[in-house]
Amino acid sequence: MGVSGSGKTTVGRLLARQLQWAFADGDAFHTEQSIDKMKRGVALDDADRAPWLERMARQVDAWRTSATHGVITCSALKHRYREQLIGTRRDVRLVYLRGERSLIARRLAARRGHFMPPGLLADQLATLEPPRPQEHAITVGIEQPPAKLVGEILAALELA
Repeated sequence: MGVSGSGKTTVGRLLARQLQWAFADGDAFHTEQSIDKMKRGVALDDADRAPWLERMARQVDAWRTSATHGVITCSALKHRYREQLIGTRRDVRLVYLRGERSLIARRLAARRGHFMPPGLLADQLATLEPPRPQEHAITVGIEQPPAKLVGEILAALELA
């Protein structure tokens, strides 16, 4: 989890590849209407996010039902969103990619071909509710290279 530009897809793919787990990018669960809205620079509201969260929760449940391990990346900016995704699924872990606004803004400005415009960073940061202690999140700072972040995550998961 983390704001756009924090490296969720890059780190998530690398983590899944290293673990030989399934991978799903939360962006793939958005409706075309939501993607169009973001392309226009309009922030999503809770009504836009509700079906997106439901589709991702169903993916997590499908993996769990089939005994498949997986990594799914998404912003999950609010506590209630994470509750919907994790809830009583105690085998699901949360990783928070935390970074400074200036670094994330530079990354977004350099990114090409993504629907999320840099102008929505302020809204995402305003919406962000960092994980609470009871969420048992693994928090990593994004200043480091992705491979280093994956190493930290693996160590925290005791899978290194």
